[in-house]
Amino acid sequence: MVDVTTDIVIERPRTDVASFSSDPDHAPSWYENIKSVEWETPRPAAVGSRIAFVAQFLGRRLTYVYEVREFVPGVRFVMSTSEGPFPMETTYTWEDTVSGGTRMTLRNRGAPSGFSRLVAPFMASAMRRANRKDLAALRRLLEQQAPGEDRG
Repeated sequence: MVDVTTDIVIERPRTDVASFSSDPDHAPSWYENIKSVEWETPRPAAVGSRIAFVAQFLGRRLTYVYEVREFVPGVRFVMSTSEGPFPMETTYTWEDTVSGGTRMTLRNRGAPSGFSRLVAPFMASAMRRANRKDLAALRRLLEQQAPGEDRG
């Protein structure tokens, strides 16, 4: 089992951070490895929405479809995929900080099968590094924009 949790404090209100980061259309602007997003169901994101992502990870092109499993706006957003050799669940949570900012937590977990199971420890380490970079990019992006501005 791979289970990677990363968090960051972003000096923006929780509603701004949550609405931006839970919109799959914004993913390519802050996830380094996500190259494109294609909706299989109508926008906006809701429980049952299906979104196809094309990513580049560890030198490989990956295409996978996430389904939104849970969405409590401003609190929690959960997507998962059961396809391919590495089924994955991604969870975002947001909490207010005492300074008026937001602590965003990103959790990725999955149970690799086949060859992926052999490289799971390496994948967890690479995923942790990638998540830290992605959350730092999200913080830079959101802290540079004016309140209410949407850079997606």
